[in-house]
Amino acid sequence: MKETRNTQFFQVESSPQIQARDILEIVYKALSEKGYNPVNQIVGYIMSGDPTYITSYNSARSLIMKMERDELVEEMLKTYIRHNSWEE
Repeated sequence: MKETRNTQFFQVESSPQIQARDILEIVYKALSEKGYNPVNQIVGYIMSGDPTYITSYNSARSLIMKMERDELVEEMLKTYIRHNSWEE
């Protein structure tokens, strides 16, 4: 009979998480392809939380909703700071 006093371990492999940068790029491209102004639409989504600012084309809407809005803003700000060489 098998020993039942020892704890068995079970580990689930997690799938790679998509990064905010990748989400923003995919959403930007989807909005552009559909003829929207991507900056205005993304700002509208971030400010309001209303996902209808983002097209469902190429699953952009469901993708952007997987990340918290503050994480998207953080990624944009980090990129802006790096691009403008504000970091010392």
